[in-house]
Amino acid sequence: MTTKSIKRFNITKVSGGAVADTSDALAIEEPLEIRLEYGEAENRTVKNVSVTMRTPGNDAELAAGFLFTEGIISSGDAVLNIEHSFISCAENKENVVVVKLNEGVIPNLNNSERNFYTSSSCGVCGKGSIDAIRTVSGFVNKKGIPNTIEAEMLFRLPDVLRYYQDAFASTGGIHASGLFNLQGELMLLREDVGRHNALDKLIGAAINQNWLPLDKHILLLSGRASFELVQKAAMAGIAIIAAVGAPSSLAVELAEEFNITLAGFLRNQRFNIYTAAHRVLLPANENTY
Repeated sequence: MTTKSIKRFNITKVSGGAVADTSDALAIEEPLEIRLEYGEAENRTVKNVSVTMRTPGNDAELAAGFLFTEGIISSGDAVLNIEHSFISCAENKENVVVVKLNEGVIPNLNNSERNFYTSSSCGVCGKGSIDAIRTVSGFVNKKGIPNTIEAEMLFRLPDVLRYYQDAFASTGGIHASGLFNLQGELMLLREDVGRHNALDKLIGAAINQNWLPLDKHILLLSGRASFELVQKAAMAGIAIIAAVGAPSSLAVELAEEFNITLAGFLRNQRFNIYTAAHRVLLPANENTY
């Protein structure tokens, strides 16, 4: 995160019987409009695809990750370049980003209307059925080697994520998505006021690194695991998801459908496994409390 991501406000702090004037750092939330430019050189089309409330920073990754996880593009090779577009009413803020596709690339805009307005707290947002997700993802049906991880290694991940969460340390009000390898080493971290934006930024960064599919990685979510986050992870081929918070019922059903290992309430040396428990090597005394 950058200085563009945090803003300080004068506040009155009340603690017990003590009152003090001080300042507090808050995560900035601003809209980002994602525009798509595509077509042949002599006949380019520009379409507004989405407006999402996000924390400024890593906007190009957010746009790429969003277009990929929504099935609008099928790979990073579709993208020619991504750049900010300044408009007169934006007060010099970088709140419009244009994703230019290579000639010959036809985006899948069949369901783009439902994406035009999303919020930092949105849930399913009118997603299509599980069958539709299976259709647009190139990774959910692949049968790879069933990677396994140690339960004790999972215990360490929230502390690692928190250690590197710069914006959270400053504001206390921001979500994070962390990508770890199977040995528990942090490979990527992205933050945002919107949990789905943080994951789109993460996947966008992985696309730039040509890492997909992410089937040999662990995704750690700083909050709860919603249907939308599991769907985005499935699109990127992620097979192991751990969340500090609770999963939703539909998130569990989706993880089970796609054979994704989903763990929740990962904190204080504990977690629950909801689906595909075979990937987690449990301690010998797993049944004792």
